[in-house]
Amino acid sequence: MTLKVAVIGAGGIGARHGQVYMRHPDAELLGYCDIDAARADRLAARDGVKSWHSVQEMLADVGDKLQAVSVCTAGPENGGHHYEPTMQCFEAGLHVLCEKPISNNIHHAREMVETARKKGLYFGINLNHRFTPPAAKAKEWVQSGKLGHLLLMNMTMWIDNPNESSPWFHIRALHPHSLDIMRYYCGPVRKVHAFFNRAPKPDGPGGKRVCWSNVQVNLLFENDVVGHLTGSYDANPAHNLERCEVMGTEGRFVLENLYEELTFYPRRSPELTVIRNSIMGGMTGFDQTFDRRIGRWIEQVNAGVPRDQIEASGEDGLAVQEIIEAAIQSWENNCVVDVERG
Repeated sequence: MTLKVAVIGAGGIGARHGQVYMRHPDAELLGYCDIDAARADRLAARDGVKSWHSVQEMLADVGDKLQAVSVCTAGPENGGHHYEPTMQCFEAGLHVLCEKPISNNIHHAREMVETARKKGLYFGINLNHRFTPPAAKAKEWVQSGKLGHLLLMNMTMWIDNPNESSPWFHIRALHPHSLDIMRYYCGPVRKVHAFFNRAPKPDGPGGKRVCWSNVQVNLLFENDVVGHLTGSYDANPAHNLERCEVMGTEGRFVLENLYEELTFYPRRSPELTVIRNSIMGGMTGFDQTFDRRIGRWIEQVNAGVPRDQIEASGEDGLAVQEIIEAAIQSWENNCVVDVERG
């Protein structure tokens, strides 16, 4: 079966989605849609497909052929422009794979998830960090009981990003990824307590960044696991983009940099299990997470799996945004916040 798709949003991320669809044997890219006509036309010419300058134009032209879209718009906090095209496509009966964050507006995010549910449509989010062979192996260890009863989790994710467009850009735009990984291993989150700070401005003495560029978040999961997230926009990701550590009563694992190395540290033995990227999938770079995530989306939609089996679903995207909003409330109100169940 061939999934007929279009990409809405013809920026850098949209171009990546389009290339994955072009390479995949079970997908057919029909075109790119963007209100910036030059961007849509440029990518369409590159890939030999159609271009449209509005969702309405796209639906009028190929709506009877399309089955799914990738929504790769950006907007405020990288998610402010996701709501409208997603809802338009749901109304047209199309399945949607949306970039993260699902939305920077929690009310819009809840409505998007509820609309997909009511219409029986597939809704996925590009939470691509979980789609690596070592991440899957670590998940297998957790599910098989290799770690025993889960107790603790630590997650670090940091990059170098000077964006100052919003005080909350850092946590809303970056940490859907890190919080999704935390939920992937330890499940739903019950309570949140967060602290933020701003780095000094890099271009002059005195003053601070507009963006809250560093954060520490304490999490209490529903299964009583205690977790911690460290995040920053003031780091060099070349030294390590992220580190994930989960500990249970029988041992712990450490996953370095998404896919580079997975290590199991047993509690009752000095012998470690070390699995390196070269012997587990051989990923050559971060971009391959797009191939793996979008490939899984194509596979699941084509197979017609039950909606609740969609990996990195709209519900998952909403859940991490609920945690993010709770972290913001925690800092603003100096308190522990119960997480809303969207």
